[in-house]
Amino acid sequence: MGLKTFKGGVHPYEGKELAKDQPIKEVLPKGDLVYPVSQHIGAPANPIVAKGDTVLRGQKIAEAGGFVSSPIYASVSGTVKAIEPRRVAVGDMVNSIVIENDGEYKEAEFTPCEDVTALSKEEIINKVKEAGVVGMGGAGFPTHVKLSPKEPEKIEYIIANCAECEPYLTADYRRMLENPEELVAGMKIILQIFDKAKGVFGVENNKPDCIAKLQELTKDEPRMEVCPLQTKYPQGGERQLIYAVTGRAINSKMLPADAGCIVDNVETIIAIYNAVKLGKPVMNRVSTITGDAVANPGNFLYYIGTNYAELVEAAGGFKVQPEKIISGGPMMGFSMFSLDIPTTKTSSSLLCLAEDEVAKAEPSPCINCGRCVEACPEQLIPSRLAKMADHGVADEFEKWHGLECIECGSCSFACPAKRQLAQSIKTMKKQVLAAKRKK
Repeated sequence: MGLKTFKGGVHPYEGKELAKDQPIKEVLPKGDLVYPVSQHIGAPANPIVAKGDTVLRGQKIAEAGGFVSSPIYASVSGTVKAIEPRRVAVGDMVNSIVIENDGEYKEAEFTPCEDVTALSKEEIINKVKEAGVVGMGGAGFPTHVKLSPKEPEKIEYIIANCAECEPYLTADYRRMLENPEELVAGMKIILQIFDKAKGVFGVENNKPDCIAKLQELTKDEPRMEVCPLQTKYPQGGERQLIYAVTGRAINSKMLPADAGCIVDNVETIIAIYNAVKLGKPVMNRVSTITGDAVANPGNFLYYIGTNYAELVEAAGGFKVQPEKIISGGPMMGFSMFSLDIPTTKTSSSLLCLAEDEVAKAEPSPCINCGRCVEACPEQLIPSRLAKMADHGVADEFEKWHGLECIECGSCSFACPAKRQLAQSIKTMKKQVLAAKRKK
């Protein structure tokens, strides 16, 4: 039987060899920690501490601002220094809680659960909600909302996104190798909520050691299986993963739950285990610090709120000054102009490249070769959508299904004319959605 996959996609240089063999290393923060109140999709969290307050590691410092929101916890003990706007990775100024680290890491009391199987579905969801678990693969959607679909009895698949298809990223790979038991235990907890669901670990076949490890751990679990996937970008995209595993297609007007699926990434499922079994809120996560400009690329367990500059220092600093710094992967990450930025729950990687090849590329006119169409995982016509976007033709853009774009960047990567198709489409998509919200 062939490996499961989707139509379209591309095969960029993987770059994973830089960090994949580096075990996870814990980084203790040195300076102040900064906690933006918007680390998730939905309403910002509301600070419940004030300047001058003393806090413990694991103490709630901001509560959820609504149902689609998530609380935030201190990852160190110390004193609240300020509550003020600070710059985040995407360039916005966001209201943030600044804590002066006392270096003592005094913890609040956590209450582990002796018997998880005795918990009701509502108790599990409440523990996940209270712990501040969000989608830690990048989107930051509050996980308790995802685990509370309108018709839970119709959920047939819980898919663990173990693909990690973005080039250079290896944090999930290391988690699967070093903490597979926690990943499987987290999946077991989610399956407790959905009686009719099967747990599927979707892993790209460039990680044979992870596939073998997970198959060994799930061989006696009738409700779990490991699904090897073809290595191709964007195999880890939610729609592509659902199609590869189940053969079901969803569009922008649907949620995965509409196709009977719930998708969570590796780091999120481990956070669910920590929340429900250990009673611990989200205080840290693993991130890859990598790229050819980094002296010692690796995977680091850091305390949320730590400055990016400290993580680069933990990776040995720069061997050459990078021309390009990206928060996330090269295909869907955000370009950063400074390292004086706090990490958040969704900071999965920092990529530092010696050369900015994209900026140096000179775009030329479209030659109508159709490579962008072949590459598009949504079967759109990116060259046409980009042209509409550049000319501001919003109605035509929508008519040609521009809102179905998942912003994966495959079209730009495949374009021999080096046109920034994804950028144009992404910008127009934002404008169309903003206009719809105004109406």
